[in-house]
Amino acid sequence: MHRYFEFKKWNTGYKKESMAGLTTFLAMAYILFVNPSILSDAGMDEGAVFTATAVSAAVGTLIMGLLARYPIALAPGMGLNAFFTYTVVLNMGIDWQLALFSVFLSGIIFIIITLTGIREKVINAIPAQLKYAAAAGIGLFIAFIGLQNAGIVVPDESTAVALGNMTEPTTILACFGLVVTVVLMVLGFRGGIFYGMAITAIAGMVVGLIGLPQGIIGAVPSVSPTFGSAFTFLGEIEWTGQLFGQMLIVVLTFLFVDFFDTAGTLYAVANQAGFVKNDKLPRAGKALLADSSATSIGAIFGTSTTTAYIESSSGVAAGGRTGFTSVVTGLLFILALFFSPLLVVVTDQVTAPALIIVGVLMAQSLRLIEWDKLEIALPAFLTVVAMPMTYSIATGIALGFIFYPITMLLKGKRSEVHPVMYVLFFVFLIYFAFLG
Repeated sequence: MHRYFEFKKWNTGYKKESMAGLTTFLAMAYILFVNPSILSDAGMDEGAVFTATAVSAAVGTLIMGLLARYPIALAPGMGLNAFFTYTVVLNMGIDWQLALFSVFLSGIIFIIITLTGIREKVINAIPAQLKYAAAAGIGLFIAFIGLQNAGIVVPDESTAVALGNMTEPTTILACFGLVVTVVLMVLGFRGGIFYGMAITAIAGMVVGLIGLPQGIIGAVPSVSPTFGSAFTFLGEIEWTGQLFGQMLIVVLTFLFVDFFDTAGTLYAVANQAGFVKNDKLPRAGKALLADSSATSIGAIFGTSTTTAYIESSSGVAAGGRTGFTSVVTGLLFILALFFSPLLVVVTDQVTAPALIIVGVLMAQSLRLIEWDKLEIALPAFLTVVAMPMTYSIATGIALGFIFYPITMLLKGKRSEVHPVMYVLFFVFLIYFAFLG
């Protein structure tokens, strides 16, 4: 086992990798409860979606760990689940069963373009400067989410966002957790992020801000209300030209957003862990196959698109360097099915400090950007700031990819731009036209 995962090469071991896997799991465990809540608004059974969420996350993460051997976890993506419910089902009027079938199709298309190597070639064609910008932008985005979860940043009608009520007990708890985590990290404690979360959760229970779990073991909710619904529903619908056109848009949107969200996340986490060599990600095809397979499997069980999670950075920060980290995380998702009552202590205030610290670590890639060259600085800057400001990783990437060919052409550096980038330029223009 240690030879397969190359523990010696990465100077790691079972204890460190297990701690990292647990840290990643705790940082993203919220999806087990948030995803069912969102998809239930589409009319889906909440208990079934809970089970489907855990199963898709476990399968995808295990494939990532065993096949690609990266410490990157997968689960149904935030943003994509909101698009599934509020745009596809509620606004477009498409039944949730048909929406699941769209997710399944997008996963199959992903598998095809991954096996043919197209997806990997596209990722490797992206210039290093934009990859650094994407990593930093995702860091700011995840830190922004952490600040929101902590209550430090709140919505404001006049200024969009503002400082929250710093005397709110839950905000004080999150700030306490942030201070504890910073102290542990600065002092060099291995697994400082995990210990910070544990101490915050315990403190929350002691002062009564976090409820004690009602039990240890709970029954696994049945998945039968959603399992296979993506296919059984097909025989009950009447196809029209309008419905077919809507379906095409939905499938392409799932495909588009997942493609670049996953690409950005994979590179960001891999770059933080030190896997990127010569501006390329080894075994990228296998890593991409993991998330595309998980998407199709998740749709069969009854959940929206599965994608790589940026919270994996917390596990990397805790010392995770091999696929064994993902194996541990995947197994914990399976265990979560049986011990779900214990997850109530992992609240927003507990995960917020971890997300903020992860944002700091990921923002370090900003130093690698050539800010003295405007043709690079402009698209990189737009990539970085657009992600948190538009609350979309894909939008930030799109803006950077549109302006990069323009600034490079104006600077007379046409030969330095890969042909794929010109193709993506027009693809992203169409993307924004579709959003309009």
